[in-house]
Amino acid sequence: MAQEIVLPKLGLTMQEGVIGEWLAQAGQHIGTGDVLLRLETDKVEVDVEAEASGILATTAKVGEVLPVGAVIGWLLADGEVAPTGADGSSSSPADPKDSSTTAASPAASTDGPLKQGERIKSSPNARRVAAESDVDLAEVRGTGPGGRIVSEDVEDYVAAVSVVEPEPEPAPGVPQREESSSAQASSAHFVGPLVRRRAHELGVDLSTVAGSGVGGRVTTADVERAAGHLSTDTTESTAPAGPRAGEVVPLKGMRGAIARNMIDSLQTMAQLTHGYEVDVTALVAVRDSLKAELAESGSRPPSLNDFVVKAAALALVKHPILNAGIVGDEIRLFDTIDIGVAVAVPGGLVVPVVRGANSLSVGEISGRTSALAAAARGNTLGLSDMEGATFSVSTLGAYGVDFFTPVVNPGNVAILGVGRVKDGFRWEGETPVRTQVLTLSLTFDHRAVDGAPAAEFLRTIASILSRPYALLAG
Repeated sequence: MAQEIVLPKLGLTMQEGVIGEWLAQAGQHIGTGDVLLRLETDKVEVDVEAEASGILATTAKVGEVLPVGAVIGWLLADGEVAPTGADGSSSSPADPKDSSTTAASPAASTDGPLKQGERIKSSPNARRVAAESDVDLAEVRGTGPGGRIVSEDVEDYVAAVSVVEPEPEPAPGVPQREESSSAQASSAHFVGPLVRRRAHELGVDLSTVAGSGVGGRVTTADVERAAGHLSTDTTESTAPAGPRAGEVVPLKGMRGAIARNMIDSLQTMAQLTHGYEVDVTALVAVRDSLKAELAESGSRPPSLNDFVVKAAALALVKHPILNAGIVGDEIRLFDTIDIGVAVAVPGGLVVPVVRGANSLSVGEISGRTSALAAAARGNTLGLSDMEGATFSVSTLGAYGVDFFTPVVNPGNVAILGVGRVKDGFRWEGETPVRTQVLTLSLTFDHRAVDGAPAAEFLRTIASILSRPYALLAG
């Protein structure tokens, strides 16, 4: 009996999805757990796996926007006819004996050799990279959830093989071909297909890029930095390249979700923004000291934004009305402090969540924000990484912005904007003393929070940031 494949609901706020790519072909034998397609939601791109087995017939086309629950395909029994409008005839189905070679996503054991009949669990990107690099996925150890092979695993495998496998000895009497210096340079370090693709997109000559990865390996960040999209300080926020002149950008997927959420936020809330200057002279000095001490080990210190996230989390403990949401006619104060940290990505903005930020050290927050930002730019965030923020922090200081008006995320009552650090001064008697000043911009929903409590919240953050050693010890 034909089984429907419906567009799944992958998050509480998800209303629709875009068929990004069918990773299995119509008419192909599918096993339970095989990856069928890549689905673009309003927040992330995810792989959709089959919940049953059968022969695939598709009804939805790539790029089509469909509501949750819409039928996007069918899984058919051998000899079963596809419903009207479906692509994938079962009149001449693929031989079941060949299913091991046609399955969309063979799936998984990554410990030890692959047993006959087992499938390799891998992401679509991993399979693409493996195909481009001529890698047998059975030889690759997966580090993803449940041992799943991700693209980074394939690239690491190729990099390791390129280092440990010696060049074969030439046969006696056979003249050796001399490699050019450019060829030798290009083989010195493995450059993954995803890095090469990004270099092509940005017009970057990889031979001119110095690698900062393990063993001098060229990373995506190196390519983007060479193209001018990243600053040399990798701790700061960076924006991806935008659309080119003359392009038409459809308001769908992530861009459409941002548009809907911002309109909803501004039309349903009474938003007001306070600006507040904070003396961070001591904090900047402490961070500079940490940076110098950690330079020898290659570690990076927490960013200024990491300190702000920690300070905001502690301030929310004292001012819980800012850690709330409005539902109907009620202001509901949250019992956890989970801070969303805005990250710019191609096509928009995502806000992954640092959970329990008030109970984490600054170092732990730094590790979480770095990992989440890398996952966001690598398009590997899950929906669980971005749902449930009780408060958000957005940073534009890396772009020279002082004060701005961040828009409150729906479901919250406040968001904190972080500007740049600039020179200021204070008076000590009759003598002006140079200081370092950080501008904070707090946007809040006036339905839940009045101006004075919002100002007190900012003052509490300023007080916490003025004692960086206590903040580090907390």
